[in-house]
Amino acid sequence: METVTFGGDNPQPRFGHTICMIAPNKIALFGGAVGDTGRYTITGDVYIGDVTQRKWKRIEASGSVPTNRAAHQALAIELNQMIIFGGAVGGGGLADDNLFVFELRDDTGTWVTVPVIGTTPGRRYGHTMVLIKPYLIVFGGNTGQEPVNDVWSFNLEKSPYSWSKLECPSELPSVRVYHSAALCNTGSANGMMVTFGGRTSDQSALNDAWGLRRHRDGRWDWVRAPYKNQNEIPVQRYQHSTLFLGTLMLVIGGRSNQVGDTLPFEIYDTETSDWYKFQSIQRFRHSSWLVDQFLYLHGGFDSDQPNIPTECILRLDLNKRFAQTPQLFRQLNTVRNDNTFMESFNPRVPPNSSNNNTQDQFRRTNQQTQQRNQQTQQQIRVSSANNKNIRLANQALVAMVYGPEEDITNQVKKVPIDKLQDEHRKLGAGFQDPNSQNKSQFVEQMLAPFIQNLLLPKDYQSIPPNSNLMTGIRKDSIIKLCDEVQRILEKEPIVLRLRRPIKIYGNLNGQYLDLMRFFDHFKAPYDNLYNGDIDSQDYLFLGDYVDRGTRSLEIILLLFTLKVKYGDQIHLLRGHHEDPKINKIFGFADECYLKYAEDINDPNSIYQRINRVFQYMPLAAVIEDKIFCVHGGIGQTIRTIDEIELIQKPLQIIHDPVTYQQKIALELLWSDPCLNEDEQENQQNVERDLFQNKSIIRFGNNRINKFLQENNLNMIIRSHEPTNEGFEKLNNSVITIFSCSDYGNCGNKGAILSITKRGDIIPKVIPTANIINEARWLNLEEPAQRTQGFVKYVDINNDELQQRRRPFTPSRSKKIGSQKQFK
Repeated sequence: METVTFGGDNPQPRFGHTICMIAPNKIALFGGAVGDTGRYTITGDVYIGDVTQRKWKRIEASGSVPTNRAAHQALAIELNQMIIFGGAVGGGGLADDNLFVFELRDDTGTWVTVPVIGTTPGRRYGHTMVLIKPYLIVFGGNTGQEPVNDVWSFNLEKSPYSWSKLECPSELPSVRVYHSAALCNTGSANGMMVTFGGRTSDQSALNDAWGLRRHRDGRWDWVRAPYKNQNEIPVQRYQHSTLFLGTLMLVIGGRSNQVGDTLPFEIYDTETSDWYKFQSIQRFRHSSWLVDQFLYLHGGFDSDQPNIPTECILRLDLNKRFAQTPQLFRQLNTVRNDNTFMESFNPRVPPNSSNNNTQDQFRRTNQQTQQRNQQTQQQIRVSSANNKNIRLANQALVAMVYGPEEDITNQVKKVPIDKLQDEHRKLGAGFQDPNSQNKSQFVEQMLAPFIQNLLLPKDYQSIPPNSNLMTGIRKDSIIKLCDEVQRILEKEPIVLRLRRPIKIYGNLNGQYLDLMRFFDHFKAPYDNLYNGDIDSQDYLFLGDYVDRGTRSLEIILLLFTLKVKYGDQIHLLRGHHEDPKINKIFGFADECYLKYAEDINDPNSIYQRINRVFQYMPLAAVIEDKIFCVHGGIGQTIRTIDEIELIQKPLQIIHDPVTYQQKIALELLWSDPCLNEDEQENQQNVERDLFQNKSIIRFGNNRINKFLQENNLNMIIRSHEPTNEGFEKLNNSVITIFSCSDYGNCGNKGAILSITKRGDIIPKVIPTANIINEARWLNLEEPAQRTQGFVKYVDINNDELQQRRRPFTPSRSKKIGSQKQFK
């Protein structure tokens, strides 16, 4: 074994990457994790290596570039083309389940997403992928929850493109992750994918080999590879690699369950079922490839430094290694003289086809799909004011832990770009807390009843009118959910710094069915639904989840669930109804009693526990440093966003504020912009001053312009008031968004805003709800007329009763120009 030095743009030391032969003597490296001793970062770069000239070149790729990933799979499908699937993105996340094709042209690269319809294998890492032309075969891996043993095929030559799950009637391999698989192209195993080893569900290493083959009648089946001599069985291992050389399967590197164990280089002859053992090659989580009689290894870890990846390239001359083993030496010479076999792992130009046939075919299909979508979907495109867009997000996602032993279940951290350079000083070394996997399972089990009973974007129309969706959810489950979401909110700043693309929801006010309508029509924050988009979007909710409507509990508990499940992508701001002084009056207390028959004054009640969570919600958010988002408005007091960040949590809203910060908090939740585009000065907002403290105003255009200028902002997005069309703009400076339709039976539409990656703002509107026999709004005078028992639990005084009788907030008066196209 010798070390080979390459020049040029040398890749950083890494592991969990892929290398495949895309042309004779030309390799393509993609992705992997870099760093050392627990401080690892996932990459997505592409390097092309010339094996003859021993030179690397980093490739700048364009097109539909995949996310950074490791523990994925890649293989060559045509000359200068490779396809990738799956992998982990670090911090507990998995890469999306798209197929990406990379094509090298001269010194540049392009990525194309393969257009796929129907069900996919889903997200996974540590799987294998082999091409049995024309079928791409994906087997096993870990879904983020557990290792699996399913098999999926994808026909690269049949459009429309779709995945097919293979149902094999024969005995199946056990579930596994970090195993290997390779295609045999000669002998009795010709056309068979052979998989070996891996790690199963109890974390133990495996040493079995299985073959998967397609019969002429279209059937697929598995067969366990026979071992001729049971006294010479292979070593159990995982995180290794395998390659075929004729009928010989080379098993290279890896690790076992024994720390520091030395694993031999092993050869399995598929013709004779014999195993051969040679001196160990100390590598795991590496990549390997063959050129002529030379075996190459790149990257990964070795046993001497198991926490620090290497950039070293090793080369083994199989001629010399097999010289003392006549059976293998003869096989090597046979393979060397077989040109057809050499072509199988050195991709050539397919006969009668152009070099870019496969990728061009995918690109044409994508274009046809986009053209159809453009013909059937009309959108209102809205540009941010002045359109001074920042293309780079103001935060980076940094994986706290990503190590050779990790199963990618750790947390990520958002770090401002300008502080990223210093972040390495803060990151703890490390490996995963042994309790983290148990905690992850506990959280998933805790969330399951909420997901099953409340996330129903495709089934909401079948919900019986006035039915109680909470009957399947126990009180103790709600308390546990509140504990978990509060732990997350406690760690968040009071002003969030967010990125595009993002969807923004306004007031929901207990209108659960409207929320499901939005999720149905415009995709939902979930990754296992056909219309889910959480992998590509953040979600921002501007508050007022509860009160007035009849399904406030369904709304707030579903959003808490999504916050726990997708903490870095679901963002919940506080509204003025997330306040016990308000939601005792306007219905949330009534609903908690009606659905759980509890004493709302009991500190252990659902009502009190949820209100304690509200005290930890952030008050505002800033998107890409240019758009200020808040429930109500900017009032008359606050000068800079930094002043909000001085407010401490937990926060109780004081309606007769004394301190500067109390006044800022109250105004952020309660103030409104002026109704007329020509109004320049602030005005008293008597309509909103429930407690007659003269603390609430409508802020004028002078105030808006000054605040935007002093904080270097382009726009304010807020909610708090219904609008006839669901959204309304004011002088291209303020957008009001209101997401529940027919508020108080006033006939308004509901809307959300979608901000694209490039900064366009697109309103998405639902019409007035046509829901028959569903009581959507609470009768707030009803509790006073109920039995003595009810009054005992919801103690409403005379002042609160008068507030209950207040009419619904009217829609913003539609002034001239308020609904013009955004510019």
